[in-house]
Amino acid sequence: MKRNLRSLVLTGAVLATALTAISGCAPMLLGGVVATGIVATDRRTTGAQVEDEGIELKVASAVRRDLGDRVHLNVTSFNRKVLLSGEARTQADKDRAEKLAQAQENVQSVLNDLALAPPSSLTQRSKDAVITSQAKAAFIDAKDLQVNSIKVVTERGIVYLMGRVTAREAKRATDIVRGIGGVAKVVRVFDEISEEELKRLSQPPLTK
Repeated sequence: MKRNLRSLVLTGAVLATALTAISGCAPMLLGGVVATGIVATDRRTTGAQVEDEGIELKVASAVRRDLGDRVHLNVTSFNRKVLLSGEARTQADKDRAEKLAQAQENVQSVLNDLALAPPSSLTQRSKDAVITSQAKAAFIDAKDLQVNSIKVVTERGIVYLMGRVTAREAKRATDIVRGIGGVAKVVRVFDEISEEELKRLSQPPLTK
């Protein structure tokens, strides 16, 4: 099963690279796998997952309406924590994007990591897409990690890791990503849980 999932992730890297080169946008990923009807296991509640999807859409729409192409923005929400990554042309635009994100319903906190720079090149975005897929594939190979519990976002070689993980899993995932070629830095945006909570989350739901 892991081998098949790893093949899907690597196939996703090829597709992401091709689509990024054409449009400058990577395809939507679910748990690191290109969306093909696969439902990924997630440690968030169903409600939190739905809210995160809504937050991403609302923040992206608000920034696009207000700032247009002055900001190349990627929005990632996990458990109501919002990551803003990409590039802004000025500090004022960067600050404005953060205020717009904070103003959206259900947003708990915002990590504004927009770089003050022109939009990244298509070549760089292609490299970032490959790094993300390589990280997911490496998590599959690691027997002590659950690939779908960690969200990976890459911008300009900077890898952001999000998820509900134990301290052990956070360190393991970080060490793995640091060993991938082209990674400039790893930024951890984790919600830490205990090993006891992990055991509880890993138990199959009771059936009536």
